[in-house]
Amino acid sequence: MRTAPHTDLERNLVEFCRVLRARDLLVAPSEVIDALRTAETIDLADRTEMKLALRTVLTARREDVPVFDATFDEFWRTRMPEGGDDHFTTRDRNLQGRGQPQHAESQEAATEEEERDGSEAPQSSPIEVIARHDFLNFEADQLAEIRKAVRLIAQRLAQQHSRRYRATRRGESIDLRRTFRKNIKYGGTVVEFARKRRTLRKPRIVLLCDVSRSMELYSTFLLQFIYALQNALGKVESFVFSTRLTRVTEYFKTDDIYCALERMAREVPDWAGGTRIGDSLSTFNRQWALRVLDRHTIVLILSDGLDSGQAARLGDEMEAIERRAARVIWLNPLLGDEGYRPMARTMRAALQHVSVFAPGHSLESLEALGRRLI
Repeated sequence: MRTAPHTDLERNLVEFCRVLRARDLLVAPSEVIDALRTAETIDLADRTEMKLALRTVLTARREDVPVFDATFDEFWRTRMPEGGDDHFTTRDRNLQGRGQPQHAESQEAATEEEERDGSEAPQSSPIEVIARHDFLNFEADQLAEIRKAVRLIAQRLAQQHSRRYRATRRGESIDLRRTFRKNIKYGGTVVEFARKRRTLRKPRIVLLCDVSRSMELYSTFLLQFIYALQNALGKVESFVFSTRLTRVTEYFKTDDIYCALERMAREVPDWAGGTRIGDSLSTFNRQWALRVLDRHTIVLILSDGLDSGQAARLGDEMEAIERRAARVIWLNPLLGDEGYRPMARTMRAALQHVSVFAPGHSLESLEALGRRLI
C-alpha cells in the first residue's frame, strides 16, 4: 500500500475512505465529510480514540467492523505512529481545533521508558482501555469524561442510522404498476420510472432500570445513552425500580439530561435501595404493559438479576412481557466478568424469556447495544 506523507491529515482521511470503499464498505461522499468533521472533535494524538470515532462514522453494517479495523491498522500504521502528534502539521492541528503538545510529550516519554525496559508487548491506548473498563472502576473525577464519551458514541450511532436511511431511499426499487400507468402517455414505451420507497421503522423502547444500590451507576449511564440516541429511536418509555416501580419518562422532557438524572435520584423514593425485581415487574404488567407494549416494542432491562423475591414470580412476569413485546434484551453488568455464570435462581428464571443477554458495564458494551437497537 502506498505511503502518503504524515503532514496532510485531510488528504490521508480522503484516501483512507477510498480504500474502505474499494473493500466494499458503504462510504459515500457524505461519510467522507462526516469523517473530516469528526477529526475536529477528537484527540488526534490518540490512535484508538480516532479509530473508534471513525469506525462509528464509516461502518454501516456489523460485518463492516472487522474489515474497517484491519484496514485502519494497515493504513494508519505509517501515517499516525503511536507516540504523539509530532507528525501532524500546524494545519492538521487547526483542523482538529486544538493541539496536544503536553500529551504528546508524555506519550513520547512513556514510550522511551518502555523501550528502556525492553518491553515488546503491545500496549493498549488509554481510550481503548477506558472503553472496556467497568463503570464502577472509574474515580469520581473521571466520570465527567465518561459521560462525554457516552454522548459521543450515541451521537455517532445516530448519525450512522440517518445515513442508512438515506442509502435505503437511494436504493429504492421500481414500482411496476405505477411505472406502466405513468408511461401510457408515451404509447407504452418506458420513459419514466416510478419507485417504491421503503420506510425504516424506528424501534420503540421500554426501559426498565434497576437503581438499587449496586446498580445505580450503570442505570444512570444507560439512561443517558438511550436518551442521547433518541433521534434514531421511536418513543422511549422509562421506568426505574428498586423495591418498587416508578415511571420516569416525564423527567426527560428537558434538554438537560444531567439535571433530569439528579432530580430522579432525589425524588424517586427507593433510589439506591434494595431489590425486588419480580414485584416491580408485576406492577409494570398490571399498570403499564397494555399501554406501552406491542409487537414493535423492544423491552430493555438492566439488572444484575439478584432478587430477594421468588424466582417463579419473576419468571411469570417475564413471560408476560415476552408475550407482548417484539424482543426482550437483558443487560447484566456482571457479564463483564469473564468468570460470571448466571447461577442465581431468579436470573435463571428470567433468562428463559430473554432474546438477548448481554453486559452493560462499559462504553464498549453500550456501543454494542446501540448497534442492536438501530
